[in-house]
Amino acid sequence: QVQLVESGGGLVQAGGSLRLSCAASGIIFRFSSLGWYRQAPGKQRELVASISSASTTNYADSVKGRFTISRDNAKNTVYLQMNSLNPEDTAVYYCNVKQNWDTAVYWGQGTQVTVSS
Repeated sequence: QVQLVESGGGLVQAGGSLRLSCAASGIIFRFSSLGWYRQAPGKQRELVASISSASTTNYADSVKGRFTISRDNAKNTVYLQMNSLNPEDTAVYYCNVKQNWDTAVYWGQGTQVTVSS
């Protein structure tokens, strides 16, 4: 059974930083692509950043230069380091995973990030 458990969300002032973590189990992590998405109230879920099994990264324009996605295959964990946060980053953040040979995509339960002005 695939499980993704996110942590690290919270309340932070504008200009601050947070690091999100997503621990995965039930998959072959090193052969998986991983992503962080977010959904703000009244908006559609959007891709924030992704990282392939080869550690190729991709970022939404709105977070380039501020957020960094990384993975630790030994810990089956993907991270999202978020710096210079602003109120527009307020959302529920979700991680997802897709194993390279599979079409299924698995999602975590989400973690709330709130940035106050």
